[in-house]
Amino acid sequence: MQKIKILLVDDHALVRETLASSLAREPSFEVVGTTGSAEEAMALAHEKHPDVMVMDIDMPGLSPFDCARRIASRRPDTRFLFLSAYTSDLYVEQALDAGALGYLTKGEPTETLVHAIREVAANNAYFSKEIQDRIIFDKDRPKLVQNARTRKSTLTRRETEMLQYLARGLSKKDIATTLYLSVKTVEKHTENLMAKLDIHDRVELARYAIREGFVQP
Repeated sequence: MQKIKILLVDDHALVRETLASSLAREPSFEVVGTTGSAEEAMALAHEKHPDVMVMDIDMPGLSPFDCARRIASRRPDTRFLFLSAYTSDLYVEQALDAGALGYLTKGEPTETLVHAIREVAANNAYFSKEIQDRIIFDKDRPKLVQNARTRKSTLTRRETEMLQYLARGLSKKDIATTLYLSVKTVEKHTENLMAKLDIHDRVELARYAIREGFVQP
């Protein structure tokens, strides 16, 4: 029997190693690596060729959603399952946009995670119950049900990423380095972001990001 190869990405070492230990007990699973860094996850993905990556959404440095997109561009057979304490539309939508087939809350029992990994490995979608009723399938791919259009819903994916990185305290130079962009490109996205939100102060931008759930306080 060919085992499902799993790569775990979570910046909390205890959570990461506990999950690794639990999943390693499944005869059909092989945990090929664990890491607390999105940057290291990319290197491990190219080295270990995982079938499924189980990723936390709240990590320092590179966004896990950006990480997933970069890995998928080079390894389209890798499937992504996000695991998080947060279930806001914003995070679920970003996960789906990054190509995720699964999204579970960290409160789910191990049995549910095991089942979800098997489903995602088989190219099937799997979501926690509190997320399922917000998901529709468009051309067999999961998609978030769109609510009434709000100001924040007008932001592009890149503008949303800029808001999150800025609110976490990264400088424009650091953002440029993290995303492999020029500082001028980062400045342009930031200008568009601030114009759409009508916010032109970095402190107020951070407060808005926290209030609207773009980043956690």
